[in-house]
Amino acid sequence: KLSGARDFFGLSDAREGSVRLHQDADLYATLVDGDEKVAFEPRAGRQIYIHVVRAQAQVNGQPLAAGDAMKLTGGDNKVRIEKGRGAEILVFDLAQ
Repeated sequence: KLSGARDFFGLSDAREGSVRLHQDADLYATLVDGDEKVAFEPRAGRQIYIHVVRAQAQVNGQPLAAGDAMKLTGGDNKVRIEKGRGAEILVFDLAQ
């Protein structure tokens, strides 16, 4: 589950008023600015794809700017997003 400033966009089970995705995938959108921090710890056996839509932020300590992406697989696929400057970020939680 994504913690911090976030919105559900599309979820496989349409919980919390999200759009239902007919795939084994969840999509989250988050805005990160200044000292805000967002953390995401996916279930075991998932792969995570992060796309920076606008501005810039650090994802797991790596600076990313608009258009950049990061893919996380394997045992350590936890996500930490911080040091945003008006960043709009999509987090895809996908089956492997």
